[in-house]
Formats: sequence, C-alpha cells, structure tokens
Amino acid sequence: MNAETQEDLRSQLERLQESVATRQSILHFAHSSVSFLAALIFSGAAAKLFWDSAKVPYVAFGAVALVVLLLGYCLAHYLKGRRALAEELKRYGDMLELRRRLHLDNPSALLPR
Repeated sequence: MNAETQEDLRSQLERLQESVATRQSILHFAHSSVSFLAALIFSGAAAKLFWDSAKVPYVAFGAVALVVLLLGYCLAHYLKGRRALAEELKRYGDMLELRRRLHLDNPSALLPR
C-alpha cells in the first residue's frame, strides 16, 4: 500500500471517527422515552377523571388529546432514532473495516521493526 493511499485512508478514518462520535439516535430515543412516560402519566390521570366524574369530564377529553399527541411524538422520535441508529451502525462498521485495512487493531503490526 503506497503512502498516498495510506494517508487517504487515515483521513477517511478520522472523518468517520468524528461522525461516529456524535450519536443522534440517543437524543431521539431519550425524547421518545420521556414522552412515553408523560403519556402514561396523563393517561392515568384521564382514566381517573373519567372514573370519578358524575358528569361529562371535559378536562379528561383534553388529557386524552394530550396523550394521543404525546404518543405520536413518541412514535415519531422512536422511528427517527431507529433510522439514525442504523446509519450510525453502518458508519461504525465502515470505521472498523478501515481500521482493519490500516492494521490498527493488530498490535504486532504497530511495533517497530
């Protein structure tokens, strides 16, 4: 492998390492889980309002609408997180392949001769 190709591979490895360092999927999954927990809390409150109400519980209908919105938000961010995770795993696999091609994971190849 000539020096120019080696340098190109190393610069490509550095770019991949920088892109793998930022994980957008974690942010999406965090948004999804927090909105799901909030939907659970509001759905419990809405159920309690429906159960205890003698007349039409208008506040409970608002809570149900909020639960539906939160579940939609949860699902949207979960799907975004899965797409981002798939792309991150692909970039990580590419980075591992570059490391293998550069013999960075072989300690004996890094020793001076």
